[in-house]
Amino acid sequence: MRHLKAGWKLGRNTSHRRALLRNLVTSLILEERIETTVVKAKAIRPEVEKMITLGKRGDVNARRLAAGYLTSRDAVTRLFDTVAPRLGDRQGGYLRIVRTGFRKGDGGEKAFIELVGAEQIIDEKRQKRAEARAKRAEEARKAMEEAQAQAGASDTGAAGDAGETKE
Repeated sequence: MRHLKAGWKLGRNTSHRRALLRNLVTSLILEERIETTVVKAKAIRPEVEKMITLGKRGDVNARRLAAGYLTSRDAVTRLFDTVAPRLGDRQGGYLRIVRTGFRKGDGGEKAFIELVGAEQIIDEKRQKRAEARAKRAEEARKAMEEAQAQAGASDTGAAGDAGETKE
């Protein structure tokens, strides 16, 4: 029986599990939304909520505690400057877990875990990526047209030279 056995082992030893959770929490704070397995998403939920609560406190001690857990200084800055103020009026429930299906290789259930209220930020990122993708496609199309024009010019020039030598 698993009485009083809280948390998930995730098939890892203690140090590996702690490192995994710290990295996932840091990535979630930096990216606003990550895709992982459902079990890992459920495992990082309490850790992320603790970090956001520290961010809402906002004092020096809370910043030091958060810096001791998160793996990058950028994540600490983002937590205290953008994420926590945005979620300041909420009393918990800062995360949303959306199941997305099963992984092809081993059938593991996948899910997006995202911060509530991150929809605008995610849409902006998606729009920027689409614009960049369209720009790259347009540049590639222009380069392809130029290459074809040069190839066509060199082919007609080579055929003209070949015709002159035959006569």
